Amino acid sequence: MDDVKALVSAIKKGDLKPIYFLMGEEPYYIDKISDFIEDNVLDESEKGFNQMVLYGRDVSIDDIVSNAKRYPMMAERQVVIVKEAQDLSRTIEKLVQYAENPQPTTVLVLNYKYKKLDKRKALYKALNKSGNVVFESKKLYENQVPDWIRRVLKGQGYDISPKAAQMLVEFLGTDLSKVNNELNKLKIVLPEGTHITPEHIEENIGISKDFNNFELRKAVGEKDVLKAHRIAKYFAENPKDNPMVVTIALLYNFFSQLLHLHGMSDKNPRNVASALKVNPYFVNEYITAARNYPMKQVSYIIGLLREFDVKGKGVGANAVPQGDLLKELLVKMLG
Repeated sequence: MDDVKALVSAIKKGDLKPIYFLMGEEPYYIDKISDFIEDNVLDESEKGFNQMVLYGRDVSIDDIVSNAKRYPMMAERQVVIVKEAQDLSRTIEKLVQYAENPQPTTVLVLNYKYKKLDKRKALYKALNKSGNVVFESKKLYENQVPDWIRRVLKGQGYDISPKAAQMLVEFLGTDLSKVNNELNKLKIVLPEGTHITPEHIEENIGISKDFNNFELRKAVGEKDVLKAHRIAKYFAENPKDNPMVVTIALLYNFFSQLLHLHGMSDKNPRNVASALKVNPYFVNEYITAARNYPMKQVSYIIGLLREFDVKGKGVGANAVPQGDLLKELLVKMLG
């Protein structure tokens, strides 16, 4: 995120590079940087003749180079943006000659999503030698997304509780564009300065604050059998919103972290939060669960989760509804 701020700040100051090669697994920042260049480098009066948006599936490298080599009309520079440039991955190395000697009056932006250039090949080396920008947008790990949500909202005058942020991540995953879309919906209905709570998430996004994987994990950790089975019953009645594969993945991650916790000599809460990469707000849940599940039982449950993961994917349990599988799993875990 700091790299993005520095890049945007340089563009605002007029420190423009001939080529911006934006690549990587996380499309959110690629779109953000590309859109910022599209919206801000040229005045509205200049865009008609001097700004062009191309799509990788519709053009060749030769087409891109031909457009990039044009001179601007009645303006200092032109902007050429290639969206979905990953569609040109088989021929992208042909851009090397232009990268070695780019047109100084052109800003060429390539959005190369979900892929990366091979750093051993000529194009990557040429881009780095010629004073261009090669930006890699890396996917955030799941445990990093709640903090990203908090930072984004803080910059826009909002605050969010750890549980509410965690609910969003568990429901939406690590796709930042999808998460940002939901945050924008919240900002439409909630006034600036709002502290966003699980109730706000439930009312405006439709994620149940009581019946979700986050609450199931907490119930299992506390060995609250009644609550765990109540949530499992809700999941069985709403299977599309609560796929078993997601539930098992979350529980597997939780018990793997408990195994790590059991192996730690220093169980100071701050040290636990750092080692397990969890928000300090949730550390007590892990410490409670570690008391309820000795190391031997944790190992047994991890084996169970692997077994039920296979069953949940239809291997050896084709006729068993996933809701019933989850109930069976909980009986074995909590028994």
